[in-house]
Amino acid sequence: MHITLDRRPPAEIEADALIVPVFEDRRSDRFGAAEWHDSGEITGKPGEMTLLHRAPGSGAVRVLLAGAGPEAKFDPNGMRKLAGTAVRFLKAKSLKKIALLVESDDEFAAAAVEGALLGNFDPDRYRTGDRKQAESFTVVGNVSDDAVQRGRIVGEAQNFTRGLVNEPGNLLVPAKIAEAAGAMASAHGLDCETLDEAKMRELGMGALLGVAQGSAEPPVFVVIRYRPANPGAGGVHLGLVGKGVTFDTGGISIKPADGMEKMKYDMAGGATMIGAMQAIAQLKPAIPVTAFIPCVENMPGSRAQRPGDIVTALSGKTIEVINTDAEGRLILADALVYARRQGCTHLVDAATLTGAIVVALGHLRLGLFSNDDALRDRVLAASDAEGERAWPMPLDDDYKDYLKSAFADLANVGGRWGGAITAAMFLREFAETTPWVHLDIAGTAWLDEEKPHLAKGPTGLPVRTMIRLATDWK
Repeated sequence: MHITLDRRPPAEIEADALIVPVFEDRRSDRFGAAEWHDSGEITGKPGEMTLLHRAPGSGAVRVLLAGAGPEAKFDPNGMRKLAGTAVRFLKAKSLKKIALLVESDDEFAAAAVEGALLGNFDPDRYRTGDRKQAESFTVVGNVSDDAVQRGRIVGEAQNFTRGLVNEPGNLLVPAKIAEAAGAMASAHGLDCETLDEAKMRELGMGALLGVAQGSAEPPVFVVIRYRPANPGAGGVHLGLVGKGVTFDTGGISIKPADGMEKMKYDMAGGATMIGAMQAIAQLKPAIPVTAFIPCVENMPGSRAQRPGDIVTALSGKTIEVINTDAEGRLILADALVYARRQGCTHLVDAATLTGAIVVALGHLRLGLFSNDDALRDRVLAASDAEGERAWPMPLDDDYKDYLKSAFADLANVGGRWGGAITAAMFLREFAETTPWVHLDIAGTAWLDEEKPHLAKGPTGLPVRTMIRLATDWK
């Protein structure tokens, strides 16, 4: 989708449709809306769409009056959803050239562009036949070019992540993630390194390699580096760690067949960090940022890891593998240690880690765990600002008791109770004292049913949170 800014008045804007937000508690008389308000055909409720043809005061062929809810509650996240909903409504009618009236707020302009790009995405790449897509989106208003460009950069990064997550497991094996990351890095001036199986074995990444050994597809470990010209923030080096399980059968502890096809999304955490790095390269934050993406396929082959196996992680800790379907924490353990050894002073990981977090929070909030209050608050502020809601979860020391093993330093699962917490507690053992946040995105990285503003399938959360976290760090 081509993104532009036009500061001319609406009467001079040429488009197939001009989107105009209307509020529940403010009667508007622009574009002939007054009579529709008075008749009760327009209420301004969120998601309401009223399409007018040849409306007075508009140069566009159509005006779409888009419900925005109460004006006092309308924020950039509301604008993002409104733009996405409107674009999806209009492109279903085969309209290609779309504009949206923003007036004069930069935050709203950026959110409108993000929403339009996100709404224009559909997971139907492999369907034959014509695809309904809008071709252009114009922000109409007295806003800055920088705001519109930021919205484009962030929206495209989130869609890049969604595209990766949407790829089926037979086409996006670990080596293909490395290729995609390398191509992105090359296009945007980032350094990208891929550790192969031999290098990981030489380093001693036994937890990661144990997961990978059941698959014919070799594992890879992708490292993407951004270095600012003049680093600030007192030596801060942010490490972004993402789980990259390209397909998760559960291994020997095999999953039920029902719903297993969705397990292609088990690399959403890794895709999040690759997408975030694409935007970070263009927005150029003041701090160095490095992404670490361990990529494996978890399969029940003849060489697969067995329940009861003991592996030695990069840190030297030994792990009893009780359940081979708790594989994400094993690959993240080695990734967190490697990130610390690469000089990262602060760590954030994202992973589709546990079904338990979905039981706790549903599909509405990310689960957030941390060993550091200051970093926790930074991530929460970024997620709130971006509308990617997170909820802080407990991480009390005595939860570690659930991970006791009679045969190794710790077990990889802690039993039935508090599953998301014990998974995070396992990871904390490898973050050690480095300030660290873990985001369990199992409930938010995928939509089982489409929403008015977003297609069914990968959401791209929490790409925006990672971008804001890096760019707001001064």
